[in-house]
Amino acid sequence: MKKTEFNQLYLQLLPNLYNIAMSILRNHADTQDAIQETALKAWMHSERIRNGTEKAYVTRILINECHNILRFRRRTVPVPEIHENPASCDPDLSELKEAISVMPEKLRTALVLVYQESYSYQEAAEALGIHPVALKSRLKRAKAMLKSQLIELKEE
Repeated sequence: MKKTEFNQLYLQLLPNLYNIAMSILRNHADTQDAIQETALKAWMHSERIRNGTEKAYVTRILINECHNILRFRRRTVPVPEIHENPASCDPDLSELKEAISVMPEKLRTALVLVYQESYSYQEAAEALGIHPVALKSRLKRAKAMLKSQLIELKEE
């Protein structure tokens, strides 16, 4: 892939990449760092990208960068984060966001890729480095967990 083609592709993927990174890192500054590192690494190796795998290739780099940031974060002292005002959100959406946010990262990332970012099963599986059957299994577990959490919230 040529550098000019890569620039166009990256600009198209940028909103999706932000959502994916935010779902993993849950921090705006770290998300921006991950996106910048992804852009640099993908641009430097853009000649290696095969046609048809561009989206998965860039997403895989992003996920790896997010994991690197999480590893580094474990070695630092946490600082309290300021969350957005939950009263400003739709109550149903805030419950859904809360239920998704407490899920294990593997399940949460699978949900975000397929249902929020509209990746195909094949693209999401490639981005996560797993077989499509394993992705479907993660999605099934994630949906079951999400359903039980939402039922518990409704009962309270």
